[in-house]
Amino acid sequence: MHFANTLKTLVFMGLLTGLIVAVGGIFGGKTGMIFAFGVALVMNVGSYWFSDKIALAAHGAQPIERDQAPVLYEIVERLAAKANIPVPPIYLIPSDSPNAFATGRDPEHSAVAVTAGILRILSEQELEGVLAHELGHVKNRDVLLTTIAAVLAGVVTMIAQNGMFFMSARDDDGPNPIVMLAAAIFAPLAATLINLAISRSREYEADATGAEMCGKPLELADALVKIERGVEVQPMADGNPAYASLYISNPFPQNWMFKLMSTHPPTQERIFRLQQMARKMNG
Repeated sequence: MHFANTLKTLVFMGLLTGLIVAVGGIFGGKTGMIFAFGVALVMNVGSYWFSDKIALAAHGAQPIERDQAPVLYEIVERLAAKANIPVPPIYLIPSDSPNAFATGRDPEHSAVAVTAGILRILSEQELEGVLAHELGHVKNRDVLLTTIAAVLAGVVTMIAQNGMFFMSARDDDGPNPIVMLAAAIFAPLAATLINLAISRSREYEADATGAEMCGKPLELADALVKIERGVEVQPMADGNPAYASLYISNPFPQNWMFKLMSTHPPTQERIFRLQQMARKMNG
């Protein structure tokens, strides 16, 4: 399962790179590609370097002390030891909507945040499954992977949206106007869909890593069910939808269009995969 998820991520990264080459060649040639890549890199590297501080501040997360949540600390410390990573700081998000996320550019600069709501509705074993998933993201350096994907997708979108500017940098004749129009419309959409696919593949990988780490795939599956139901009853009111991909489950209300463009795979498919893992562990 880990190999398949990693292979998918590499394939999607390759598709994004190929899309850059194709769109850059249509509009701006080599000069256009280099310029767009530089701008996208500068735009994303800051958010990558300070990702933990930005995400925590955006949600009003506050450090939680050991005496306030001793069980939470014990779980995180136990899982961090199993993952062979430093124990991350733990934060509490003052929201009744049940959810959790991990952030940080690497295991040495990471943080875990849980909402007040998730601490109320999950059992200790279910909470361990959720925290194992989040530490799985940290161990797998998913913030780095998703940032690279965002840079690549940003390059495609930037070239397509500023096609006329990049055309002026070309030394040869431009392409057919119909080809340019099609690229301007469909290239950003394709980049977005590939980027979403990368995000979903990393969620599957974090599920698998977390389930192995804690040895409780069924408890993680149960937690996902509770979280999804809890979000339906109590969606996150004050959060920023731009951070939806951070959470273990999308904390915001979703219609069919939002589900189609979701950064998370369907919960039922995640549960099915976790059930398969449990059967293999017990087989």
